[in-house]
Amino acid sequence: MEISFRLNGEDVTLSDVAPGDTLLDWLRERRGLTGTKEGCNEGDCGACTVLVTDAQGSRPLNACILLLAQLHGKALRTIEGIAGPEGQLHPVQQVMIEHHGSQCGFCTPGFVVAMAAAHMNGATDHATALAGNLCRCTGYAPILRAARAAEAEPAPEWSRDAPPEVAQSDAALPESADALAALLTQAPDTTLVAGATDVGLWVTKALRDIAPAAFLHRCADLRRIEVGADAIRIGAIVTVETMGRAIAQHHPSFAELIRRFGSVQVRSAATIGGNIANGSPIGDAPPALIALGARLHLRQGDARREIALEDFFLEYGRQDLRRGEFVEAVSIPRQPDRLRCYKLSKRLDQDISAVCGCFSITVERGRVASARIAFGGMAGVPKRAAHVETALQGQNWTAETVADARAAFAEDFMPMSDMRASAAYRLEAAQNMLTRYFHEDAGAPASVLEVRP
Repeated sequence: MEISFRLNGEDVTLSDVAPGDTLLDWLRERRGLTGTKEGCNEGDCGACTVLVTDAQGSRPLNACILLLAQLHGKALRTIEGIAGPEGQLHPVQQVMIEHHGSQCGFCTPGFVVAMAAAHMNGATDHATALAGNLCRCTGYAPILRAARAAEAEPAPEWSRDAPPEVAQSDAALPESADALAALLTQAPDTTLVAGATDVGLWVTKALRDIAPAAFLHRCADLRRIEVGADAIRIGAIVTVETMGRAIAQHHPSFAELIRRFGSVQVRSAATIGGNIANGSPIGDAPPALIALGARLHLRQGDARREIALEDFFLEYGRQDLRRGEFVEAVSIPRQPDRLRCYKLSKRLDQDISAVCGCFSITVERGRVASARIAFGGMAGVPKRAAHVETALQGQNWTAETVADARAAFAEDFMPMSDMRASAAYRLEAAQNMLTRYFHEDAGAPASVLEVRP
């Protein structure tokens, strides 16, 4: 496969790129740019953070799970390219020195690149911007002080890359959904790579050969968000970060849930289609989308079909996805916002859910007119709480009704015990989420982030 991109201001063309080649390995082993570190090799620690720019803007990404072919048509800056062409320090480098933001230094390049990306984009929620960067010795206080100190400084011109113009790609780099559909008609077993936050781990951890593969980042028509009178349609390769910003004005609780998807580096790569299509029972988007009554749009060649999202998940590891078919979009019916999402995990940021519960309950004249409740982490697939919904339907919206409905959870779910939580804990946590929804709906403060001693 031949690809072209811009590296630290220099145009690069490679003709021998294999589908499983990672950017981190290429930078360190074939380009000698060893400032980008290998830490976890799974997108958790941020030591390998690089800055990538394309038509959608500039964002930090994890080089360890970024496949080299995903750079086609983009601009890349590593830690070696953050300083100016004459050696001038970037403002975030200068403040890291002044505020003693480094000790052993292993994590520092990743922090600096992530800070440079946030600085360029005007982001001032530094705890969120740096949640994907792990430091074990400096402590975060001086790093956060440094980030705040750089806020007033303008982003230097040399850091503002423009992506290069590139020629028409080969079939493995389709430019549209039509091209992708044609490719899958000829080669239905092709691995689809959108953000690679999951597929990248197949390469780095499972050591799988993903060939043949198709890289979807140039399919602009799969990146559209259309807000209509009846529905919000979100293209399959819209990143989770972009979706979070778009959905915030419609369903702010969903946007807050999205803020806790991995890190900025992960959210800026991961796609909504990938989060759905991988069928994970602990993917956080499906419970929210199911509670909202989302519909999934699937395509196989020229044939398209639409199904309720909850019907897509058949059993653990199996989805209603035909050979050569792909997710084209997901649509959310327009509706008054009644959605609340609750994610329970051992850490607030960048952690996998033990339980993720999403509730959309409509109350009219004091009675429950409708209820859609969905969970992740409670079964082998994301699943609606049908018996709980029935127990609430038509009842007075009172604490007594909620207390009575708690027993129905055991009819809907038989959760497993694992390293994240026991079955009994998961069941009780799910019940408590319904109680929390009721009290929050009544105006009681219910956010765990607002608890004070």
